[in-house]
Amino acid sequence: MSVGEMLAATVPMARTLGLEFLETTPERAVVRLPDRSDYHNHVGGPHAGAMFTLAESASGAIVIAAFGDQLTRAVPLAVKAEIGYKKLAMGVVTATATLGRPIADVVAELDAGGRPEFPVEIAITREDGAVTGEMSVVWTLRPNK
Repeated sequence: MSVGEMLAATVPMARTLGLEFLETTPERAVVRLPDRSDYHNHVGGPHAGAMFTLAESASGAIVIAAFGDQLTRAVPLAVKAEIGYKKLAMGVVTATATLGRPIADVVAELDAGGRPEFPVEIAITREDGAVTGEMSVVWTLRPNK
């Protein structure tokens, strides 16, 4: 089972929105939100909350892909998130997430007994490639007690 399939199966909100996990690697996660009228806002595009969930889900996918081998000793948690809506989003939108800190540095901090934090940057795009939103999520790996 891929990371995307696992998240789609275990995260109820991802299933509710019908998120499609197109790519989930330690380098990049790409998740698509289908265009459904149930998720539209007052101007006919995807609701801001749906786009937030899309981007946060992409960030979670890359975190699991990058640090899945650490889950026996630490739990990944989102610490904070900030989103900016740049252009009107219409139709299908896609979130592409990238890690903002090298995996080895995060694991080294965990190895040293720390609770590492690291950013994940996400771009939300329309089908024409225009960036409609940008999000940054700071994650941590909280060591198990």
